[in-house]
Amino acid sequence: MLEKSEEYINVTYPTLRCGYYSPPFRPLTVKEEEAHVERINAFGAHLVFVALGCPKQEKWMARMKGRVRACMVGIGGALPVMIGMQGRAPVWMQKASLEWLYRLMQEPKRLFKRYAYTNTKFIYLLLKQKFGLLK
Repeated sequence: MLEKSEEYINVTYPTLRCGYYSPPFRPLTVKEEEAHVERINAFGAHLVFVALGCPKQEKWMARMKGRVRACMVGIGGALPVMIGMQGRAPVWMQKASLEWLYRLMQEPKRLFKRYAYTNTKFIYLLLKQKFGLLK
């Protein structure tokens, strides 16, 4: 995905100055993490797009708060869609705000637990606020 992302950016935004990095599939050591912080800051990045998947990217950005001197944006599953590795839902599903359901149908094993938890929590908080129980 890293190579395809770089290719997409170079073709679509040829004047954009970018750096790319894909971490190993293991926890980083403190020394490695600090080296990445220094590398990002030395590059002078203004925006850092983080595509590690949820909740890994959110946890990483929380750890980097105050260390990485750039705006960090968790883009997760939007990256493979943007670079053409994964298709979007049919337009009618997009218009009905059902793109999450389309993704769930594509990868049920991976996404079911996440969606069951987050969607249930969202509906609970929504109803709690609707009936004035959330302050």
